[in-house]
Amino acid sequence: MSLQEIWEEVERQTIQEPEHIVDVNASYSFDITGDDGGKYGLVFKDGVAHITEGELADAECAITMNVKNFKKLLQGDLNSTTAFMTGRLKVKGNIGLALKLESILKKYNF
Repeated sequence: MSLQEIWEEVERQTIQEPEHIVDVNASYSFDITGDDGGKYGLVFKDGVAHITEGELADAECAITMNVKNFKKLLQGDLNSTTAFMTGRLKVKGNIGLALKLESILKKYNF
């Protein structure tokens, strides 16, 4: 599955099951490195997830990781704390939001 397809699936599932994000108001910027990488923005607001291509300049939490680890994170096969401690995940801004993102993603099936 390409990175673009993954983001489309994230959007689809959050639309189908908004109850997991209804109380979440946060913005994320992703710099996904590697062959299929890219920059994306993810904003949770009022029970809706907005995904944009390109960098989100005013994101509260900026996450950098490679495509392989990003896919593992979405599938629940990568612990964000361990990834951060071992340098596979870099976070700028609110690290608490990075942890919250992991708990949100675990509620979906990617």
